[in-house]
Amino acid sequence: MIDTLIFDFGDVFINLDKQGAMQNALDLFKLNAFEEDMLLANKNFELGKIATNDFIGFYISKFPYLETTDIVNAWNYILKDFPFYRFEFIQSLSRTKRFKLILLSNTNELHIDWIKNKVDFFEEFKTCFDQFYLSHEIRMRKPDTEIFDFVLRDNQLTPNNCLFIDDTAENTKTASKLGIHTWNIDETREDIVDLFKIKKHLF
Repeated sequence: MIDTLIFDFGDVFINLDKQGAMQNALDLFKLNAFEEDMLLANKNFELGKIATNDFIGFYISKFPYLETTDIVNAWNYILKDFPFYRFEFIQSLSRTKRFKLILLSNTNELHIDWIKNKVDFFEEFKTCFDQFYLSHEIRMRKPDTEIFDFVLRDNQLTPNNCLFIDDTAENTKTASKLGIHTWNIDETREDIVDLFKIKKHLF
């Protein structure tokens, strides 16, 4: 029986523009692809291993014609709207106290700061969850096995009683190997509010 729901954040609750953000950044940097040192910096920032000022400094030193606002705007370009009805869904679900609710997101300080400033109901959204794990705070990220082991251990969960919802197949594959039920949500045609219709066989 499912007693715990573990949610990703991006393209589950808040809409993202991954392709647009990538192209916008490549145009800004005048590149055809991200270079290895950039990918490493991005990953380390997401893991909280690089402070925000150092992360921005890395890009400015690499692209001296850019300013801080250019980097911040490019980095946050991926973040779009957070439909209020999805907040209402998780808020309603929280009130039932039927499940332990956990948010597990690969994110970083710049993105969370943007969300806090742009999403009026963010703090209320956060209180809907029993645990709110952000990669840059816990120094782990999906799809690494250790982050799922941590969540299971930290909350004393049985994998078979958990459902993990994420838009990235690589993440749901790792969770599945640990015995966690998964929904690799397709944000182009599925919506989290239809959880109990799409995954009704689990409930």
